[in-house]
Amino acid sequence: MTRHFTTLPRHLVWFGAVLLLTACVTINIYFPAAAAEDAARTIVRDVLGETPRPAEDGPEATPTPPDARLDAVPKRVLAVIMDTFIPPAQAQQANINIRTATIDGLRSSMRARTPALQPHFASGAVGFTRDGLVTIRDLNAVPLRDRATVQRLVTEENADRNALYREIARANDRPEWESDIRATFARVWVQEAPRGYWYQDERGQWRQK
Repeated sequence: MTRHFTTLPRHLVWFGAVLLLTACVTINIYFPAAAAEDAARTIVRDVLGETPRPAEDGPEATPTPPDARLDAVPKRVLAVIMDTFIPPAQAQQANINIRTATIDGLRSSMRARTPALQPHFASGAVGFTRDGLVTIRDLNAVPLRDRATVQRLVTEENADRNALYREIARANDRPEWESDIRATFARVWVQEAPRGYWYQDERGQWRQK
């Protein structure tokens, strides 16, 4: 006995896929790692006094073949349906807010402290910790008369950094993101630091950039 199979129209296949997808959708507010890294890099460069690099020009647009335009119609329909069924919170996951009065104030405070800390980063007296803070790595590298000042600067810097990570999480209504934000900043501080600065690796060992 021979069975005959009929190929379903493409739009019916898309419609079935949409129904299946929307039936399985669950709300999962994930940590926007890429957006958080961009936000961290903006703040770190501001604090360290670096000018953000200009964005590169994107590739030139190429004409879309007629067949591709026809195939895109169901995709546009799918996008409309997904926007309707998926809660707005899902669409906002790619953004992270770093503009509040508190965050601006912390950035200003840290930026003003940077010139006083830079010589001690350069000498190796102070380094970046693996948890996004700073610490005195070698007190002997600090002149005796300046040691109390450096200790105060480190304490104040860490207070601002802890407050910054906490405030970014709070500003985005996701206090549970604080540890992820801290880890992101810890990585970006090292990436954006000048050569010669010291930092702790994942095992807590000191390394010089």
